[in-house]
Order: sequence, then C-alpha cells, then structure tokens
Amino acid sequence: MNMVMKVDTDQRSFILKQSRPYVFKYPQVPAPEGRIITEYEFYNAIQGSTVEARVPSILAFDAADFLMMTEFVAGFEDMVSLYAQKDLSSEVFERLINDLEAIHQCEPSDYPDNHELKALNHQHIFVLPFMEDNGFSLDEVQDGLQSLSTSFKEDAALKSSVEAIGKRYLAKGDTLLHGDYYPGSWMQSGDRIYIIDAEFSHLGFREFDLGVMAAHLIMATGDESYLRNVNEAYSLPKDERLVKQMAGIEIVRRLIGLAQLPMKRTLEEKRGLLEMARTFILS
Repeated sequence: MNMVMKVDTDQRSFILKQSRPYVFKYPQVPAPEGRIITEYEFYNAIQGSTVEARVPSILAFDAADFLMMTEFVAGFEDMVSLYAQKDLSSEVFERLINDLEAIHQCEPSDYPDNHELKALNHQHIFVLPFMEDNGFSLDEVQDGLQSLSTSFKEDAALKSSVEAIGKRYLAKGDTLLHGDYYPGSWMQSGDRIYIIDAEFSHLGFREFDLGVMAAHLIMATGDESYLRNVNEAYSLPKDERLVKQMAGIEIVRRLIGLAQLPMKRTLEEKRGLLEMARTFILS
C-alpha cells in the first residue's frame, strides 16, 4: 500500500513509511493519503497490551507529510513464504491467535473511522471479485482462471450473502481490528513474531480478522481444519458462522480479485479452494 524504505546510517538503521494518494504497488489505484495516520493511532491504541512488544517502535511521526519513522527490527522477514512452505508450527499459530485476541481487547477512544480506506477495501473484497466485468484479466494471472471465475460471478445467492456481510464491514463496530491480518503483515524470526501494516485498522466486527486469518492459513497449507482451529483457539465470543463466511469471501477475493498472492497453485487446486469458499459463504 505504501512507500517503505530502510535507511542505514552510521548511528542506526530505521524504516521510513509514507502513504501517498494511491496504492504504491498499483499506482493506477487511488487511495486515501491519511491511512498512515490510522496506522499510527493503531500503534498508540495497543500501548499497555501484551501485543505492544510485538510491533515496531515509532521513532517519529509527521502527520503533515504522512510520514512515519519506525525502528528496523533486524533478522525478521514477513511470512509470505508460508504460501510456499505450506506449514505453520503450532507455537507460531498460538502466538498469532494470542496477539489477535490482545488487539481485539484494546478499547481506544476517538479512534479514526478510516472510512475512505474501508470503502476502497470494500470494493476489492466484497464487490469487484464478484463482478462479471471488473476490468481485471485473470488469464494474465493464470490461463483458465477467467473461465473458472465465471460461476462465482454469476451466483446470485453467493453475491447476496457477500453483499450483506459487506454492508456490515462498512458499518462501525465495537472491536479494534488490525484489518489485514495475513502473512504479509506478520514478521517472523524463529518463534518470535512482529505485527505490522495496520493501515486498514478500524472499529469493526472481530470475525473479519478471524476469517481473514483462517482463509490465508487454509490457502497456504491446504488444510481446511484451520477454520476450526482458529475458532477453537480464539477464546473471546464470536459468531463462528460469520468467521466461516468471511474466510470464504477472503479466499475468493484473493484467488479471483486484484490482490493476488505469491502463491503457486494449479487451476484444479484453485478450483477446489474456490468451491470450498462457496460452501463457507453459503453456510
């Protein structure tokens, strides 16, 4: 989403992160410039919680230039390699669930509604992947994927369920969410975990984060039981059906939407995941 730069000096290394009026990876996609202010407020909101020690420390913040300076955490890499490794240790899984619980238990006051970025995210999660003519050629991603997507874009019952959950996403909720809780936002060094990239954070429904997490663990490992594992390991109250539906929506949008993952799967493997997702959504 943002411009991110590691800076090395003779004193230390640090990270500069700046939000711009577009998605840095996709400059043709406009995005609200103030999203980094939300991320800054997220880091403030979790102060005093158990997850505070697992986010980078903020060294400086310039709201006027939408620029944040954070510590550089040496030895850590994001966890997108999970899509190739297809395996996650039970220890790391437990830490990720515990950190998400800690985030959800924070109660910030006057938290940004982040409405503009939510509206953009809503389009890419709940609308565009299910549109027959969305301007995105899936065959450029993988031959045959466009045809595979057709039945999902023509499924009226599926689209109706997705639309209803999308409306709930746009409404203000009562739980602090990370908003993009997936391997690209998890940093790992051995069994140590850091959580980053909270610009999609907002007050919403906790099943959104849980469903996104479950979806990515299922896509990465091919193991459907991660849906049950997420629900069982997370001790706070939740609507398990909504978690399941949200997991299905996230699987669909990552396989036939714009935000593609660094994940190599055959067309048949993707078909299996998509049909699983359909079942989740219509449950």
